[in-house]
Amino acid sequence: MPLLPGAEPFHHRGGPVGVLLCHGFTGSPQSLRPWADHLVEAGLTVSLPLLPGHGTRWQDMQVTRWEDWYAEVEREFLALRESCEQVFVVALSMGGALALRLTAVHGEAVAGLVLVNPSVRSDNPASVLLPVLRHVVPSLPGVANDIALEGSREVGYDRTPLHAAWSLSLLWKDVQARLPQVRRPVLLFHSPQDHVVSPANSELVLARISSTDVTERLCERSFHVATLDHDAAEIFGASLDFIRRLAPSLATGATRVESDDHQG
Repeated sequence: MPLLPGAEPFHHRGGPVGVLLCHGFTGSPQSLRPWADHLVEAGLTVSLPLLPGHGTRWQDMQVTRWEDWYAEVEREFLALRESCEQVFVVALSMGGALALRLTAVHGEAVAGLVLVNPSVRSDNPASVLLPVLRHVVPSLPGVANDIALEGSREVGYDRTPLHAAWSLSLLWKDVQARLPQVRRPVLLFHSPQDHVVSPANSELVLARISSTDVTERLCERSFHVATLDHDAAEIFGASLDFIRRLAPSLATGATRVESDDHQG
């Protein structure tokens, strides 16, 4: 199947500091592309992969599971580790769950973690029916495009595939158990007016991680996809400041490496 416009993966070879960006459930790299571009302008090496089953049609997600999505994120992370002195991970929604698991597993190999409205638990009591419902109903209405900014649109599915949603619930359980293993610096943004992921998700993350360097920021004017919303510029700027604080090569004004942009 052809990719949806804007759903293409993106990679940029910049300086010795790398950033892995992780998009959300039923979403695509498009939701994080402006953030990626901002990091590229700062001279960073950037990887923004397309998760398996995403960016085409919702039916393609039905045959994928959370292990497939995580494997892609981990593969890109390890590739960045081969070419960069430090690697940061930034993520939106379900991408936050994948990023937290990656950080729990790889520990100090993750230089720092930036989360935007991370999804780590169910906010719908009916989710307990997923193990059975997924065999009866293939999909439900989608969750994409929760954005307050007029004219801003997210490229994502208009249906939620229930086999994949059930697998997501298993990812949440795995990540919740691993949260105490997260000890790296964290910058967490969350929107009080989020119609997809409740504030209880961010509260759970902040309560259970073991990190001592933790900053919480509110996106007061944005809904769930804050990276395409009113607070996007604040997210981009604050995340870059966070990375610069923790990356000595950026703090000393290291020479920018000539870029090698490519998609795919």
